[in-house]
Amino acid sequence: MSRRVTAASPCPCGLPATYAECCGRRHSGKAPAATAEALMRSRYSAFVVEDEPYLLRTWHPGTRPPHLDFDPGMRWTGLDIIGTADGSSFHTAGTVTFRARYTQDGSPGELHERSRFVRQDGAWVYVDGDFPDA
Repeated sequence: MSRRVTAASPCPCGLPATYAECCGRRHSGKAPAATAEALMRSRYSAFVVEDEPYLLRTWHPGTRPPHLDFDPGMRWTGLDIIGTADGSSFHTAGTVTFRARYTQDGSPGELHERSRFVRQDGAWVYVDGDFPDA
């Protein structure tokens, strides 16, 4: 776990719970993501704490990179979920549109993405995304 986030820290995903009670449970494998949005939030938190194994485990094998390189100058600073389509426990696919704020070497930035998720072997996985502002 990152030095910046502890079990008692507020969860980086923005929900009103501690990291241990929220995304930390998903990262440890104790609680799977029940919805595409829950997976999206937990993946954002995994980027915050630099949990490469969780990110790779929750990435569709057809689009998953062999490894991730975290930029030491990047700090994720907030997440806003803009909208979701499908992605509930009754669906096999869903999308989540979000804005993730960050600073890179001290300069602020924002990632706006519409992410696609599917269920694989009963678990939600990230497939890919596009950038609505691009």
